[in-house]
Amino acid sequence: MFSIEQAKQMAKQLRASLEERNQGLSHSTALELVAQQLGYKDWNTASAMLPPTATQPVSTVTFDRPIPILRMFDEAKAREFYLDFLGFSIEFEHRFEADLPLYLGISRNGLQLHLSEHHGDASPGSTVFVPMNNIELLRDELLAKRYGYGRPDIVQQGWGQVLEVYDPFGNRIRFCQS
Repeated sequence: MFSIEQAKQMAKQLRASLEERNQGLSHSTALELVAQQLGYKDWNTASAMLPPTATQPVSTVTFDRPIPILRMFDEAKAREFYLDFLGFSIEFEHRFEADLPLYLGISRNGLQLHLSEHHGDASPGSTVFVPMNNIELLRDELLAKRYGYGRPDIVQQGWGQVLEVYDPFGNRIRFCQS
C-alpha cells in the first residue's frame, strides 16, 4: 500500500517529467492525477485513506491489484463497446488539454481498466485475462444486448470456461471461470 508521503513524491515526479516535455502541471492537478491512478476519487479521499508513511519494511516488496491499460483510437467506439456493451462505468476522464488524447478509467464489479488514446501507453492487440464467477450470466447479458460487432459465447477449455470479447481496437478480454 502506498503512503501519503509516497503519493506526494509520485506527484512531484510526474510534474518534473512533464516539465521536461514543456507541459506544465500544477501541484494540485498532479496530486489529483496520482490519487486517481491509485484508485481514489480525488486527492482529499486519498489523503484521508492513505497512511502517513509506508507501513511495510523497505525490504518487503508488495503489490496492489494491477490495472491493465488498453489502447483505443476512437472515443465514441470505446464508449459504445466498454460502457454500453460491457456495462463498465466511468471512474475518471483525463486530458491534458481539450484537444489532446483521452485517458479513461473504467470499472465494473471489481474489474478496473484504463483506456488510452496516448501513443506510448499500450499496444493495440493486447489480451487481458480476467478470472471471474457467473460466466453464463455475463454471456447471457451480452447476448441480450445484440451488439452488432460480436456475439460472444462460452468455450470449454481443459482449465475452465472462457468467454472472449474483442474491442474495436484489436484488444481482447478473456473472461475465465475455472
